[in-house]
Amino acid sequence: MQEPQVFDEADRRLTLISVLIVFLLSAMSQTVVATAMPRIVSDLSGLHLYAWATTAYLLASTVMVPIWGKLGDIYGRKPILLIGIGVFLSGSWLAGLAGEFGDLPLLGGGMIQLITARAIQGVGGGALFTIAFAIIADLYAPRERAQFSGLFGAVFGVASIFGPVIGGFFTDHGTVTLGGHVIEGWRWVFYVNVPFALAAVAMILVKMPALPPRGEGRIDYAGAALIVVGFTTLLLAITWGGQAYGWGSPMILGLLATAAISLSAFIAVQSRVRDPILPLDLFRNRTFNTANGAAFIYSMAFMGVTSFLPLYMQVGQGVPATRSGLTMLALMVGLVASSTLNGRLVTKTGIYKPFMIGGGAVLILGVFTLCFIGPDTSTLDLAWRLLIVGIGLGPGQSLFGLAVQNAVPMHQLGVATSSGQFVRQIGSTMGVALFGAILTWGLTAELGRQSAANPALQMESLELSDLQRMAMERDADPGLAEARAADPASAAADQVIRESLSRAVVYGIIFSLAVLLIGFVLMLMIPATRLKEREIAPLAAAEEAKAGAP
Repeated sequence: MQEPQVFDEADRRLTLISVLIVFLLSAMSQTVVATAMPRIVSDLSGLHLYAWATTAYLLASTVMVPIWGKLGDIYGRKPILLIGIGVFLSGSWLAGLAGEFGDLPLLGGGMIQLITARAIQGVGGGALFTIAFAIIADLYAPRERAQFSGLFGAVFGVASIFGPVIGGFFTDHGTVTLGGHVIEGWRWVFYVNVPFALAAVAMILVKMPALPPRGEGRIDYAGAALIVVGFTTLLLAITWGGQAYGWGSPMILGLLATAAISLSAFIAVQSRVRDPILPLDLFRNRTFNTANGAAFIYSMAFMGVTSFLPLYMQVGQGVPATRSGLTMLALMVGLVASSTLNGRLVTKTGIYKPFMIGGGAVLILGVFTLCFIGPDTSTLDLAWRLLIVGIGLGPGQSLFGLAVQNAVPMHQLGVATSSGQFVRQIGSTMGVALFGAILTWGLTAELGRQSAANPALQMESLELSDLQRMAMERDADPGLAEARAADPASAAADQVIRESLSRAVVYGIIFSLAVLLIGFVLMLMIPATRLKEREIAPLAAAEEAKAGAP
C-alpha cells in the first residue's frame, strides 16, 4: 500500500499563498474587464462584437476544465499549473496588444484580435481554477481543507468587488505616453496580470512540493475533442438563444443538435477507452452525483440572480453604477463571513452536511425576500436581503466540492475536482441565459400591459442590450437622468421602464427560487459521511469509494 506523502508546513503555506494568487488572477480576469469594455469597444470599433470578449473567455475556460483536471492527474499538478499560467499570461499580453499594429493577417481588426486573445486567456484560466483546488486537495486532508474555504471565498469577493473598480481606474487614469507612443489605459487591465502571475510562478517553482501524479495512462484525444465540440456548441446555443437568435431558429437548433450528437459520442467513447477524460464509474458514486447536481443548480440560481441585480439597480432604481457595486458588497460580506465560519466549524466537527442544509435554508429565505423588491426599494433595504443571500451561499461555495473530494479515490482527485468546477460554470452560464430570457419576456409583457393601459405612452419592446446601453449612458453622463426627469414625457417613459423592469426581475427571482428548492432536495440526498482526517492510499480510497456507492 502506498504511504501518503508528508509535506513541510512552511512549503504548504507558501504553496497556499501562490495558489491563492493564481485563484485571484483567474477570478479577477472575469470581473476587471467589465468596466473597461465600453472604452475598448470605442477604441477598437467593435460594438457589434461587444459580448464576444466575455463569451470567448467563458467558453474556452469552461470546456477546458475537465481536460486540465485529467492532465493534472496524469502528469502532476505542478507542471500543468505552470503551463496553464503560461497560456493565461500569453493571452493577457496579447489582449493588451490588441489593435496596436492595425489589422493583422487572419485575425483582422483589433476587436477580433482581442476576442482571440481572450479565448487563449480562457484556456489558461480554466487550468488556474481547476489545478488550484486540486493542489489544495493534494496538500491537505479533507477535514483540514474546510478551513480554507473562507480564504477562497474572500478572494472571490475581492475579485467581484474590486475588479470593476480596478478596471475603471486604469481605463480612466492609466493612459501614458512612453517614447512618444500612447498606451491607452484599458490595456493595463490585461498587463496588470503579468507581475502577479510571475510572482506566483516564482513561488511555485521554488517552494511548491513536487506532487506526484495521481493517475496514469494517456490523454483520450477523441474524448477531449468531443467534449470541446459538444459543450462549446451547447454553451453557444444557451448564450445566443432568445438573444441573437430565436430558440426555434435553424442556428440554435443546429447548435443543439451538434451538441447532442457530440456529447452522445463522448459518452460512447468514455465507456470504451482505457484512460477516459471523465471516468463513467464516478457516476456510480452517490456523493459525486448529488453534490455536483446541487452545485450545478445553486450556481444556476446564484448567477441568474446576481448577474442582473446591478442592471435592476441602475435602470430600475436609477442609482449610479458605483452605488450598485457597493450594494452588492453586502452579498460578498455575507458570503465571506459565512464561508469562513462554516469552514472552521466543519474542520472542528469533521461533518459537513448539517452546514450545507443550514446554508441552503438561509439561501432560500434570502432569495424569497428578494421576491418583494420594486422600483422604490431603498439601497439599505436591498442590502440586508443580499446579506442574507450571501450568508446562505457561503457553505455551498466550498462544501459541495469538499464532499466530492472526500468520496473519490486519490488517483481520480483531479478529474473529480474539475468536474465540480465544470458543472458550476455550465450552471452559471445556463443561469444567466435562462434568467435573461425570463427577464426579456417579463419586460416585454409588462411594457405591453402598460402601453395597453395608457396608449399615449406607446412603449417599444426593449432587449437586454438596450437596458445595458441605457445603464452605460446614464453612468457616463450623470446629467442625463436630471434632463430626462425635467421632461414630462421622458420622465413618464422612464417610470414605466423602471416599474416594468422591476417586475420582470422579480419573475426571474421567482424562477430562481423554484430552482433552489430542487437543489435543496438534491442536497438532502448527499450522504452524510465524515471527512477524512488524513489522505489515504489509492487502493484504500478506491475501496472506500466502492463502499459508499449505491
